[in-house]
Amino acid sequence: MSLKCRAAIAKGDGSFTIEEIIVKPPKKDEVLVKMKASGLCHTDHDSLTWGMPIVLGHEGSGIVEAIGEEVENINVGDEVILNWATPCYTCFQCQEGNQHICEKNSPVIANHAGKLPGGHVAIEGTTWKGEPIERSFNIGTLSEYSLVRASAVVKKQSKKLSFESASIVCCGVMTGCGSVFNTAKVTLGSSVVVLGTGGVGLNVIQAARISGAAKIIAVDINENRLEMAKKFGATNVILADREDKGLNNAAKIVKSMTEGRGADYAFECTAVPALGVAPLAMVRNAGTAVQVSGIEEEITVDMRLFEWDKKYINPLYGAARPDIDFPKLEALYDKGELMLDEMITNTYSLDNLQQAFDDMLSGKNAKGVITFE
Repeated sequence: MSLKCRAAIAKGDGSFTIEEIIVKPPKKDEVLVKMKASGLCHTDHDSLTWGMPIVLGHEGSGIVEAIGEEVENINVGDEVILNWATPCYTCFQCQEGNQHICEKNSPVIANHAGKLPGGHVAIEGTTWKGEPIERSFNIGTLSEYSLVRASAVVKKQSKKLSFESASIVCCGVMTGCGSVFNTAKVTLGSSVVVLGTGGVGLNVIQAARISGAAKIIAVDINENRLEMAKKFGATNVILADREDKGLNNAAKIVKSMTEGRGADYAFECTAVPALGVAPLAMVRNAGTAVQVSGIEEEITVDMRLFEWDKKYINPLYGAARPDIDFPKLEALYDKGELMLDEMITNTYSLDNLQQAFDDMLSGKNAKGVITFE
């Protein structure tokens, strides 16, 4: 039987509304999740202007309400974390172990194929005002109920982990930590620079700490965020100047902190296009620069920044294999090494979504979370 519930709907013109939607029962390979919490990030705000109505949200956790007849290993009542990069497990990239860039289901790959960000094949079964509506990244977590593919659901393993903290694992935490653990593979005793100390940057910092980096230098224009960076593991901080083009002056300070040669690794987490190649200025010869924030526009690059033998990586979603990586992150949380509760600055009701957006955009929150009754 279909059910009615409240959801945040992006109108496509920069605005949103909280209204009633209708969600149908799950098909054979689908799962219906009663949402308990949904993390908020800048991508959610960006999605307000995607030019079409969508159910907002792409970070979340909840309890399984119903499953399709072919769903295995997931049961009604399971506590789960949602995953926006839903793999098919059969395409070339999934077979190569690149589940995060699935050729069939990845909404990001779909966007590059000339489709809207909802995905290659949107999940049917959700309607608004009598018309079908897509869910953001095929999960639309800013809704009391979410209808998703079975591959978008990972069982929550930790008994200590709250729904609020679990909800942020599936994007900001995975992106930041995965960029360190899976992509850059930061080594023991190394030096790391992190440009931007928002939610993703803080997770890069704490993953570098967990990996045993000896020096972790945080760079930001916000003093409050730099104080937060220290709590998550930054050993040094640099308050940058907004007028510092390409962070060249900050790069000089980084080199002075790293015996004049630059850091072993540098991560860009600002989402500022002009800083897309800034990590190259921070790393030593043969160092690794990682562009984490997913800048997708044309920028000018001084090729001398690559001298010599520097590596530049542009990973998506921390190269996540959610069914493998989420439990690892939960285990680190249970051991007290991964800070998740401390990352949530404020929680909000769905009706206070605008305030949550405002607090995020002003830099007040490391992470804001919408909770559901």
